[in-house]
Formats: sequence, C-alpha cells, structure tokens
Amino acid sequence: MFDWPLFLQNLPLLLTSLLVTLEVSTAALVIGFFIGILVASLRLSPLPLCRRLGGAYIFVFRGIPLLVQLLFVYYFLPRVGLPNVSPLTAAIISLSLCAGAYIAEILRGGFLAIPGGQLEAAGLLGLSTRQMLVRIRVPQAVRLTLPALVNEMILLIKASSLVSVVGLADLTRTAQNLAASDYLFVQDYLMLAGFYCLINIPLAFCGGQLERRLKEQRI
Repeated sequence: MFDWPLFLQNLPLLLTSLLVTLEVSTAALVIGFFIGILVASLRLSPLPLCRRLGGAYIFVFRGIPLLVQLLFVYYFLPRVGLPNVSPLTAAIISLSLCAGAYIAEILRGGFLAIPGGQLEAAGLLGLSTRQMLVRIRVPQAVRLTLPALVNEMILLIKASSLVSVVGLADLTRTAQNLAASDYLFVQDYLMLAGFYCLINIPLAFCGGQLERRLKEQRI
C-alpha cells in the first residue's frame, strides 16, 4: 500500500534531487552539442587526418559504456593533478563527452542533407568556412535533426541515473537512500520511475509534435 504521508515528507528531497538531475543533463546536453558540432565538422573535413580524429572520438565514446567513462573521469582526473574533482563535475564531463559522440553523428546526417548548392552559393558570396558553419550548416542541420536531438536529450536524462555511482545526489541516488532507510523499495522506486516519466513524457510529446510539423512543412 502506498504511504502518502511518507511520500509528502520525502517530496522536498526528491524535488531537490530532480533539479540536480536536470542541471547535470542540461549542462551535458549544451556542452555535448558544441562537442558534437566540432566532431561532426572533423568527420566531414576534406583532410583525412581530421576525419580519422573525428571517427576515433566517436568510436571511443560510443564503444565504451558510459558507466566506465564516468568512473574513469572521476578517478583519473585526481591522478593528473586535479584533486578537487567533485561528483557533479565528473558527471557533467562524462555525460558531455559521451553525448558529444552521439550528437556528432546526428548532426553529420543533418549536414549531409543540406543541398550542396547552398554551400557553393555561400562560398561565391565570400562567406568563410566558419561563417557557413554558423549561419548555414548548423541552423539547418539542427532543424533537420531536431526530433533526433530531442530523443538524444531523453536518452541523456535516463543515462544520467548512472551518476549516482560517484555519490551525486540525483534522483536515483536519492531514491536508493530513501529505500535503504525506510525499506519501502517498491514505493520508492515507483516514485523514481514517476519522476523520470514526469520529465521524459513531455519531452517525447514535444519531439513528436516537432516531427509532425517538419513533415508538414516538407509536403
């Protein structure tokens, strides 16, 4: 039976941990987006070395489990002279690096979908490579891949549950602590699932609406 008084008692703690989860996920998404732009540009570079570097980055960060990356960052950075690496910092770095690899492949597909004539016209108008990237390629690639980017955001929020292993008080860690203290495992983990649904279902709905609008505009 669901213990509502206990739920209301724990609600402020859960809301605080929800903000931590959103903070980590949002920061990782923003940083990962810029990493993705850089890596996607390397993957599409005419220089073979740049393409190999971009491919190596994607191969490494998509091939190694996120949990392993998180533990590596958390325990490795202090070994190289950064002793005050907090769980929050390690979580954001790990999620950003991993998200950057997936976002790079999403954006690469968007870049390839841009008609080549637009880039040729921009070159004739005197736009530099950087200006074409900022004014033409990135805006159109984001528009073309927006539903996929929303899905990546949902996956990133779910993947953020792994940061609990380094002691960060996110939703998952808080639910584990509550279950360990009150032994209401089913109730506490149902609350955890409910909070993740509270975040991800609206995001999934928005992603579906964006996809429909983009399809209508192409018709």
